[in-house]
Amino acid sequence: MEEVTPRSNEHWKRAYLGPLPDEFLRVTTAQDIQEVSDRQAALALQSYHNTYTPHMAPNFVGRLSITIAQAKLVKNYGITRMDPYVRLRVGHFVYETQTAPNGGRNPRWNRVIHCQLPAGVETIALEIYDECNFSMDELIAWAEIRIPQSVLRGETHEDWYPLSGKQGEGLEGSIDMVMSFNNMVVQPRMIQTNAPVVLVPNVATGTPMPVFVAPNQPQAARLPPPVLSDDDLTRIHEMFPQVDKEVIKSVAVANNQDRDAVINALLQMSS
Repeated sequence: MEEVTPRSNEHWKRAYLGPLPDEFLRVTTAQDIQEVSDRQAALALQSYHNTYTPHMAPNFVGRLSITIAQAKLVKNYGITRMDPYVRLRVGHFVYETQTAPNGGRNPRWNRVIHCQLPAGVETIALEIYDECNFSMDELIAWAEIRIPQSVLRGETHEDWYPLSGKQGEGLEGSIDMVMSFNNMVVQPRMIQTNAPVVLVPNVATGTPMPVFVAPNQPQAARLPPPVLSDDDLTRIHEMFPQVDKEVIKSVAVANNQDRDAVINALLQMSS
């Protein structure tokens, strides 16, 4: 029988008992951390706009509704069928659809996105990614779509827009989108905030785009924002060991240092 030495006994103490987490075999890289941070910024922005739509800034001209219905892609780049999702940029604001599991070359989302249209913005930047489990999500296709003038006049417009990618300009397939616009602008109210700025990379152009992360709640009084202590950050990191501590700090800033909101956001990111 093999003798149990103090060293081997120490290895046994380090053994992990119970179900393994989903991220057990995943190697976390700097790109993965940036992707998680970008996605959390997009979620925070979308939550803010869904909650505080009446408080429009003076540079918004109305509300743009975009339905991302489906896409027809010319090639499957995954080993198995791809799991595509869409990332949409309107001005400085970023939105994402849900993932279409096993969507392959014909993913369907039927996702409606309501966003405020900033003055001077005439195009929408669109990117389609394949969600990957053990590597960074792969960019499949992209497009820059000009908002039709008929939409700005109040008409509903549906069209298939060509996609670019590895196959060439406009040769990666097409995406079905429906757009409508409401130019009713609610009287704006001033909201003062020290919201952080996150640089989200535009993979198609390589140019980073600033995304302003709004707080979850408007500040009613000029009180110093609460700050999670080092002990709080350590406890949260123990709950989510697969998430880098710097990412947790970024999520805390995006969620106004609210401990429960940070935990809920990390749970959504891990699901």
